[in-house]
Amino acid sequence: MAIQVRPASADLFDDVATVLGPKKPGSNVCWCLSHRLDSRTNRELLGPARGEAMRELCSRAVAPGVLAHDDGEVVGWAAVAPRAELPVARSRKIPQVDDQPAWSVICLRVRPGFRGRGVTHHLLEGAVAYAASQGAPVVEGYPADNGDQRVDLTMAFVGTRRLFEDAGFTLAARTDAVAGGFPRVVMRRTV
Repeated sequence: MAIQVRPASADLFDDVATVLGPKKPGSNVCWCLSHRLDSRTNRELLGPARGEAMRELCSRAVAPGVLAHDDGEVVGWAAVAPRAELPVARSRKIPQVDDQPAWSVICLRVRPGFRGRGVTHHLLEGAVAYAASQGAPVVEGYPADNGDQRVDLTMAFVGTRRLFEDAGFTLAARTDAVAGGFPRVVMRRTV
């Protein structure tokens, strides 16, 4: 695999839709908005409006995440943004470590058929590189601390502690949050 990771800009929105969008256009799927928007806005956005909200995010100067491509085909997505802009900034379960303007990796997704090939490692590195290019001093993730146990695919979007450790992140704090029955931790990397 020759993976390239690029910011999810407006010209790549069709690729964003391929990774995050529903098979049926009117379906209510996350579009990677559930952990990006406040709960009220998230509840009010239904069906195609969710895709339009992501399209608008991709049109901004700062992309909402990065896309991984393998030989021109989109294979994965990682959401990354300044923590201060995300609901996690107000979380009672995931603590803020310090006053540094951290960026957060809040979602990792690999398309079926491309899983198990190391795409998430490329996505995480690409998310860190993009955050650094935007001036982030540190990048955080809030993965499941699952040891060697398997994480249910529906909850795997948060990543695993081992994935973040493999990418040079270190444990910064424990949390009161859980994902797939596993405690979540704050993992950090200085960029």
